Amino acid sequence: MNPKPYALRVGFLRGGIELRQTFTNLQDLWSHVFTPVVMLVVLAFMRDSTVPGTDFSMGVMALPSILGMFVAFGMVTAANSLLIEREDGTLLRAKAVPDGMLGYLVGKLVTVSGMTLVSLLAFLLPALFLVDGVAVGDLGTWLEFTAVFVFGLLAVLPIGAVIGSLFSNPRNMGFVMLPVMGLIGISGIFYPITQLPMFLQWIAQVFPIYWLGLGMRAALLPDAMATVEIGESWRHLETVGVLGVWIAAGLVVAPVVLRRMARRESGSAVQARKEKAIQRVA
Repeated sequence: MNPKPYALRVGFLRGGIELRQTFTNLQDLWSHVFTPVVMLVVLAFMRDSTVPGTDFSMGVMALPSILGMFVAFGMVTAANSLLIEREDGTLLRAKAVPDGMLGYLVGKLVTVSGMTLVSLLAFLLPALFLVDGVAVGDLGTWLEFTAVFVFGLLAVLPIGAVIGSLFSNPRNMGFVMLPVMGLIGISGIFYPITQLPMFLQWIAQVFPIYWLGLGMRAALLPDAMATVEIGESWRHLETVGVLGVWIAAGLVVAPVVLRRMARRESGSAVQARKEKAIQRVA
């Protein structure tokens, strides 16, 4: 039996099992619901405001941007999951079987993608009743939406894998969340990026969060609303180009970093981390 196809199949099965388990765990269910509920409250406060200098609803502009933010959060979910399973020995057990790391990574891709989609839909479906003006009745809209979702996950999940490989303690995730929240603040998610200083606009355009928000807005909003974007355009080619660069970079860098991290994993290293965790609790 060829081990790689078998590892891929096991990885898909593992991911499906983990995803189903999230719906039977109260803490996981809460994580699926909490952020969408918070974003719905934010959207409710924004729906009666307008974009400065226009009659466009700020709520309508924010809805697809928040969807892009949910996709970007996939990298945080991936990093946190990798950190936890590195500490509890799951990663070491995967390393111990032929092509186990391949199966593990495929499973994690399935799990995180599924969790991201669930959170995204938990926000989108009620949000459509809060604001009017989102174009959801066209097949082309959903094809573009799906393309942005897939490209976005492929761009951000390798970043999450690299972050999870560089840290060894799940409690260090605060050092990840702070810059992520900062990028969200300057990426046009809740306020048009054209209203920000130029240097912040350039910083935001380097990272995928801005392009995910822009791609979702291009998919779900009327063309007239592109007038508040940079260059008064949805910039489809630039969106594909920047996300493509992040995908290519991630596919090159992430496997190298993950292999180096896996080589350093050992029973003694896992035990040492467990003992440190026990000491912190005590």
